[in-house]
Amino acid sequence: MGSAGVVLTETAFNMESSAASDVSYRAVVLGGTFDRLHDGHRLLLKAAAEIAEERVVVGISDGPMLAKKELKHMIQPIAVRKKAVEDYIKSINPALEVQTETIFDPFGPSIVDKDLTAIVVSKETVAGADAVNQKRKERGLSRLQVIVVDLVVDKDGFGEEKLSSTEIRKREVGL
Repeated sequence: MGSAGVVLTETAFNMESSAASDVSYRAVVLGGTFDRLHDGHRLLLKAAAEIAEERVVVGISDGPMLAKKELKHMIQPIAVRKKAVEDYIKSINPALEVQTETIFDPFGPSIVDKDLTAIVVSKETVAGADAVNQKRKERGLSRLQVIVVDLVVDKDGFGEEKLSSTEIRKREVGL
């Protein structure tokens, strides 16, 4: 069974009277590699920052989670990625508590933090939110509201591919 979620687009977040402004959650979680922070990352992080009342928890992939990434040797150090995420969220809402955690599995803090209330994902990672909610259920934790954000198209690339750090790394080496 799929996620019952809220789909928000970049347009929704740019509108003062959007539904995004009217909905809030005490503690919001999201995850990713966040290499070379780009517009796709910013849209996810902005969504989380705008709907969070108190805290945003960001799981940032490292170690074995990077094993299958293309040009993984070019991925920025974890400290650089954490700082970029923290700085961006604070630029949107300085009052938020921002918690970045290095994660070595697909779940990280999302399946252990009992105070979380929502998870922000892209359209391509909705299945991950379903898996998180299943694990939370198994552990006796409350279900997270799933907030789905549209993918950002790579305007500088060829075709209609989503914007990705992998494509940015490839361009940096001329691939």
